[in-house]
Amino acid sequence: MAWGRLRRKRDMPGGLWSKCKDCGALIYTKELAEKLHVCPKCGFHHTVSGRRRIEITADPGTFEEEFTDLQPRDRLDFVDTIPYAEKLVLAQEKTGQADACFAGTCRIADHPVVLAVLDFSFMGGSMGEVVGEKLARAIELAEEKKLPIVIFSASGGARMHEGAISLMQMAKTCAALQHYRHNGGFSISVLTNPTTGGVTASFASVCDVMIAEPKALIGFAGPRVIKNTIRQDLPEGFQRSEFLLDKGQVDLITLREQMTETLGRILAYTPHARKQPYAS
Repeated sequence: MAWGRLRRKRDMPGGLWSKCKDCGALIYTKELAEKLHVCPKCGFHHTVSGRRRIEITADPGTFEEEFTDLQPRDRLDFVDTIPYAEKLVLAQEKTGQADACFAGTCRIADHPVVLAVLDFSFMGGSMGEVVGEKLARAIELAEEKKLPIVIFSASGGARMHEGAISLMQMAKTCAALQHYRHNGGFSISVLTNPTTGGVTASFASVCDVMIAEPKALIGFAGPRVIKNTIRQDLPEGFQRSEFLLDKGQVDLITLREQMTETLGRILAYTPHARKQPYAS
């Protein structure tokens, strides 16, 4: 009997089950996908790819991608276990995209917007030269077209392989947002699990409205690094959405299934929406 059970387990196709990273529950992968990658047991919001994020956020068939000509380069000839140039090729082959950011125009709840989405599946959604440039251009496009911009973040931070070049993107994206705001622009930042490092310390935290998904890890340095540095126990729930809402760093927490509706309600109050009323 034991041998028969072993044989049946080996013959079972892979990928049928997924394990919740929060509660450890085993979930049918198909069921998890149907629930927008939200655990049906504990409600934890798992990271989704950039393409999937666009699918579940933008009105069907409205997203038009921009800036697809931008390609990352290994300007520093950076090498750790393998050269950065090889890592880029591997990430591009795995994801089918040039880098960790999608940007373009679309409609959300029938409101025209510029949408930018970081993709954690591409090198942890890290921000390098291309990501920073796409975000800056997306903000400039929103300013040119007089549209709101919505930015979804899922990132480990600035891309270490690009050194100071990646850190420069923090200033560039913040400067673009400041110029855009000064000229009447309206921005929404959506913080998803995880949003950390230089992304949190730049554009993701300086938009007009800050929304977070439940239980998302949001912070600069990781909890373990902070604890080891200050040698003190951290408060319960430290760097999670609920903790940051209580401290005033985010404005609201929204379930993934309600995100489009929430964005629609907020966008209905923008100057552009008053010219083109929200279509219910």
